Formats: sequence, structure tokens, C-alpha cells
Amino acid sequence: MAIDTRAEPTASAQAQAPSPRWPGMALMLGSGLSNQVGASIAALAFPVLGPVGVVAVRQWVAAVVLMGAGRPRLRSFTAAQWRLVLGLAAVFATMNLALYAAIDRIGLGLAVTLEFLGPLVVALMASRRRTDLVCALSAAVAVVVLARPGPSTDYPGIGLALLAALCWGCYILLNRAVDERLPGVQGSAAAAAVSGLLYLPVGIVVLWLHRPTPGALLCALAAGALSSAVPFLADLLALRRVPAHFFGVFMSVNPVFAALVGLLVLDQRLDLASSLAIVVIVAANTVCVGTGRRRPARRTKAAPPPRALR
Repeated sequence: MAIDTRAEPTASAQAQAPSPRWPGMALMLGSGLSNQVGASIAALAFPVLGPVGVVAVRQWVAAVVLMGAGRPRLRSFTAAQWRLVLGLAAVFATMNLALYAAIDRIGLGLAVTLEFLGPLVVALMASRRRTDLVCALSAAVAVVVLARPGPSTDYPGIGLALLAALCWGCYILLNRAVDERLPGVQGSAAAAAVSGLLYLPVGIVVLWLHRPTPGALLCALAAGALSSAVPFLADLLALRRVPAHFFGVFMSVNPVFAALVGLLVLDQRLDLASSLAIVVIVAANTVCVGTGRRRPARRTKAAPPPRALR
């Protein structure tokens, strides 16, 4: 269904309308919760399919969803556009595998928290307001507390989560370039399709060697829907209502959701320091949202964030 955006609201309607950020915030909250629930369900399938098998299924779901939504005209792409698409596809393929492998080793909460360092750095680079910088730095300190090393620290797992963070940051920057060169979500859809094709032979081999049970396959499919289809739609709409750097700071709510979902679904419990770090992250988001209302809203060209494509 097409949405007509040609009609401009009158001045009185604009004065009476609520801040456009609040619907965007609600969409981001729903996206984050859906994504973390999807990741926890995916972890339930690791014993049968392994991270690679689950990621393959997720990539296939993402490709189907995005190809249906974006309907890219692949034959019309130029060589320069294809280079960006292929770079984005490589980021997709690496990011999801690194994150799921990290979740398998160090748990959902810690892996997602470390992954958040990618968009947090992008938010710091893009920010123009002192308040946003303070909020982002406060969230960064809380992230360090959540990820503090211990005697049994799994350094390969932490390294995989940091690789996912690097990919997430690269995705944000790459997707902006793709969004400037290709209309709508054609570039992201094409990249998701290429990534899905890359995982086709790998996924087939993994699923052949590790025969999936109906429950494991259902978990993988549910993870793909909850972590690809739902966030894609929610984040696409959210980025029409909030600035890109505000989106990056506000997405720090994902470690909070990851910790809560990890407790409820995977029985991963938090200590006092981790709980306090989560409080700091929530407070940073609250301050950012509250002070952001004083600034005139700016419309940004929508570009689906990485969560929507994983």
C-alpha cells in the first residue's frame, strides 16, 4: 500500500500535533524488543543447528523480506552501485555470524552490549549537541561496566562481539552511501539477497550435516522473522521520524532488552554492577529524549538499520 506524502500539514495542525519523535521512539522500542527476543529464540536452536545454521536461515528470511519490500531493479544497477551493494552484503554476512557466534560463547546480554559499541561510535561522530555527547559517553561507561573482564573471560567470544560491532558501524556508514545512490531500499534489498545467496551453499551443508529437528528449524525461522521482518518495518518507519544520531544513541536500549530477555528466556542472571549499568543506559536515553524535544525536528532519509537486516 503506497503512502501519499505530498500533502503538507497546515501550521495549526503542526502546532497541535505531538512531537514526531515519540512515535519513532515507540517504533524503536518495539524493534529492539523484537530483535532481542528473536536472538534469544535463535540461541535455543544453537545446540542442533549451530550459529552458522541459524544465521543461514535468518539471512534467507531477511533476503525474502527485503526483496519483497524493496523490489530492486538489479539489471539497472551501475558498477559503482554494485560495489556498494557487494560491500554491504559482506558486512551482513560477517556481522550476523560474528554476533551469533559471540552469543553462543559469552551470552546474549554481553554480546549485544559489546556490539552496541559500533553504532555508539557512529553516534558520537555524528553528534552536534553537547547533551547527546554526554548521553553517549554515559552509555559507553555503562557498556564497559557490563563487559568488564573476569577470571573466566572468553576473549575469543569478546573478539567476535567486537567484530560484530565493527560491522554494525560500517553498515551504518555504508548504508548511507547506498541510500544516496539507490532509491528506497533497493540497495539494502539487493545486499540482503546477495548475502542470502552466499549463505545458500554453507547453509545447505550445515543443515545436511546437522539434521534440523522441527523445533530447531521453527526457532531459526522465528528468529529470522522477529530479528529481520519486524525490525525492518519498525526501524524504516522510525528513521523517518528521528535524526540518525538520535537513533544511534537511543539504540543503547538494546543491551537492556538483551539482559532482560536473557534472564527471562535463557536464565542469564545479572549482578549488581550490571544492573546499575543498565540503569545508567536507561537514564542516558531518557535525558537524550527529553532534551531533544527543544530542538526542531529534522526529517532524515530513511535507511534500515542493521538490526532490520539480520
